[in-house]
Amino acid sequence: MAYNIKIDQRIQQCVSRWDNVDAKKMFGGVCHLLNGNMFCGVHKDFLILRLGPTAADEALAKPFTKPFDITGKPMKGWVMVSPEGFQTDAILKDWLLLAKGFVLTLPAK
Repeated sequence: MAYNIKIDQRIQQCVSRWDNVDAKKMFGGVCHLLNGNMFCGVHKDFLILRLGPTAADEALAKPFTKPFDITGKPMKGWVMVSPEGFQTDAILKDWLLLAKGFVLTLPAK
């Protein structure tokens, strides 16, 4: 199954004014990079987010989230959010800002 292009378009609309953001096709979907580090993307119908271990654990307590696992081994610090978990653009933006906050702590690539 291809990734949900509408979710990607919503992400692009939210991050279009951020500096140093790029998109790259990966994982059978698309990932967005900030300063060369992946911070979010789309896999099938899921929003994927890089939140770091602490924020990811907190996010997994929320509805409509699960570990980012497409290979049988979950990626630590990442979560997947089903569409019900980001129905509005405001909620999507909150998720993206959370991922941005973590990725800005990483060295640029």
